Amino acid sequence: MSRSVAATTLVGMENAPPPAEELVILDRELGHLEARRAQLLARRAWLLGVMRQAAAAPYPPGPPHPFAPPAPKDASPRGAQNVLLTLGGVLLTIAAVAFTLVSWGHLGIGGRSAVLAAVTALALAAPAVLLRRGLVSTAESVAALGLALTVLDVYALHRVAAPGTDALAYAAGGSAALAVLWAAYGLGLGRLRLPLPAAVITAQFPFLLWALAADAGPLTLTWALLATAALDVAVALWGSGRGVRPLACALAWPAGAGTLLSAGALSVAAGGFGEAVRPGVLLLAVAALAVFAARRTPAPRDGVAPETVPGADAPAPDRAAAPHGTPTPSGAPAAASRAATVSPHAVAASAVAALAVLAAVGGVLRPVVPGAWAVPVYVLCAVAMLAGVRPGLPRGMALGAAGSSGAVLALGALWALPPVAVAVLGPVRWAERVWSGAPAGIREALSPETSWPWPSTAPVVLLTVAAALAAARRRTSPGPAWRDPAACGALALTWAAAYSVPAALDLGHPVALALYVLLAAAPLALAVRPTAAGAGLAPGGPFALTAFGCALAAAVSVSLLSLASQAATFAVLGVLLGLFATAAVLGGGTVVPAACAAAAVALATGLSGACAASLELPAHRAALLVLAVPALAAVLAARVRGHVTALPLEVSGAVAALVALGLATGDAPTLALVLALCGVIAAGTAVRSDRRPVGYAAAVLLVLATWVRLGASDVATPEAYTLPVTVPALVIGVLRRRRDPRASSWTAYGPGLAATLLPSVIAAWGDGHWLRPLLLGAAALAVTLTGARHRLQALLVLGSTALALVALHELAPYVVQVVGALPRWLPPALAGLLLLAVGATYEQRLRDARRLRDTLGRMR
Repeated sequence: MSRSVAATTLVGMENAPPPAEELVILDRELGHLEARRAQLLARRAWLLGVMRQAAAAPYPPGPPHPFAPPAPKDASPRGAQNVLLTLGGVLLTIAAVAFTLVSWGHLGIGGRSAVLAAVTALALAAPAVLLRRGLVSTAESVAALGLALTVLDVYALHRVAAPGTDALAYAAGGSAALAVLWAAYGLGLGRLRLPLPAAVITAQFPFLLWALAADAGPLTLTWALLATAALDVAVALWGSGRGVRPLACALAWPAGAGTLLSAGALSVAAGGFGEAVRPGVLLLAVAALAVFAARRTPAPRDGVAPETVPGADAPAPDRAAAPHGTPTPSGAPAAASRAATVSPHAVAASAVAALAVLAAVGGVLRPVVPGAWAVPVYVLCAVAMLAGVRPGLPRGMALGAAGSSGAVLALGALWALPPVAVAVLGPVRWAERVWSGAPAGIREALSPETSWPWPSTAPVVLLTVAAALAAARRRTSPGPAWRDPAACGALALTWAAAYSVPAALDLGHPVALALYVLLAAAPLALAVRPTAAGAGLAPGGPFALTAFGCALAAAVSVSLLSLASQAATFAVLGVLLGLFATAAVLGGGTVVPAACAAAAVALATGLSGACAASLELPAHRAALLVLAVPALAAVLAARVRGHVTALPLEVSGAVAALVALGLATGDAPTLALVLALCGVIAAGTAVRSDRRPVGYAAAVLLVLATWVRLGASDVATPEAYTLPVTVPALVIGVLRRRRDPRASSWTAYGPGLAATLLPSVIAAWGDGHWLRPLLLGAAALAVTLTGARHRLQALLVLGSTALALVALHELAPYVVQVVGALPRWLPPALAGLLLLAVGATYEQRLRDARRLRDTLGRMR
């Protein structure tokens, strides 16, 4: 056996593959072994969990088993101990406060202070002994009592030694002394958790209390708040003790934010250059502190935040994922990954520093320039800072400065948007004053009630922000995902700036109309051909959609503004119609040409309405002129079949047809004519093989036109006009069913039956004689029985509905008489009994309804 194995091995060695191929085979086999090992370990862990759950399963309810384990306690021993110690410390503290403030007894203030000092010394010394014995929780409770007693000692010292001292000044000194004492005590007894955080919290008050005691102004109070923030930053960077640094960091943020807001408010409220310098210096001090904190904040290590407690459990590296013998990445790559990771605290501190610098520089320059240039000054400062962000800066500082500059630019853009909104939305008022006369200036056309309150520098701000976005798009640092939003924002802001120029300069009404039409044409050209604006802008992308949105907003606004005069209306609507029609023809296969086609149909509808108004036609006559638009849209859609604009042309044409129907509702004969013409347009569309379903709409429109015409002509016997239509329709339906037995009964018989039954039912409800209801009821009964016999859904539904309506019409007078003769309490009682019966047999009624639905569904 051994000889055969040796021989086999020898033969295998003689036929061994090349080393590289053999290494690949070995790595593959080792990978399979590692995967199998991981699968077995996972199965083993699951089995151990199942066994533990089975071992810990509770006993079934009943008398306790003599050998059952004891029931779990609601509270652990450590939890009960902590509750008792906390409660004891609280009670002792309350007793000490009562002793100091209320129950003075026969001791004087000096004696009470001495007793309190002695108790405080014992309370502060006891934790050292307790810690040596390992009683950490007890030591924490006694230390908390000692800290509370020190506060009472400070109060007693004020009553004994310095009763006439100012309360705020003494509170400032006392809080500083307590902070130092608690910090020293916490550092001396490092195992205690409470003293050092208490010292950090107490250190928030001395500077502010000293400023208040000195009756300081807002500027001095802000300096005191800055000093507190600086102290918190120092503790957050170099403090020691459990929980001290995160607490100091959490306290530093509100202190720094309060300083920044207060100094910024003082800078904005300054009336002159000299007044703005002092808060500017304070803002620069805030910036210096924030930069110092940002540069000193360590970067996260391997994705772990800097404030993570050292020694915490961290996931071990996945060594099984690497091939055996492959060294783990270290050295320069790891250092590079740590350098690329930025602490969020560093980014936020850099953002605060950038905001402070912007507020300081802008606040100093603001009093020098005219009032209208106050906001542009801050915007220009933000642009300058954004231009100063270079690749050589630390990543955290670059991100913070860019974020702050972007925030200032965004606020400036919001400040400049109200005049744009007025320029776009102001012309809505002309919808109620059509052709009442054009005003002299554009401001009067937009807001005639009030004077123009917005400064003329708003377009400058918008153009500046747009230029900043365009410049940021050219940089590679934001990444390709940020380029499309930057391009869209730059385009929208540039258009908004240009749209607010006529109102800012108060141009004349004709000149403003011409400029607004150009501002609709320019973005429309970019929407159709966006590649002309720069590289990387695909047709139909976000840039093209943004450009189309700007063009559409301008078109709607200038169309409304042109309603001031008749000539302006025709000129503007005609030019816009040509622009959008050209864009629909020249555009590619994207959504923009489709939207342009729909907009062109809407403009054509408005132009036809303007023509009707200029001819002084009544509304129902104007409907016939408007109806030419859906007819032309249907013809164009048939010519461009398969193009992206075909469906928008048909849909927008249908909307224009609805407008024509709404205009014709005031005159019944004209409404019947409009319905018939709409049916003809729909029938012409249904001729196309891909638009066959439109034939149903054509049939409905033609039937409605017939009914309206009969009603308008006061026809008392509609059957004389409907039966000649119904009989051929039913014959055609029978022939259709013979050729195609799978055809629906609604398609074959529905239009013919509805053409007679529905007008006859309406006429029967207004007929006081008995002959029509009798004949109609007999015909409806025959139709119903035929539908039930041949399982035809259309006949069954239409016939039974007509029969039920006729029966209700005949029984209505008797029902009214019976109801009038019954007592008033009987109908509610009968209704209640009916509801009870239905509720009791609800499931049976539901099954019956489902059975009826299934039966009708099986019919054709």
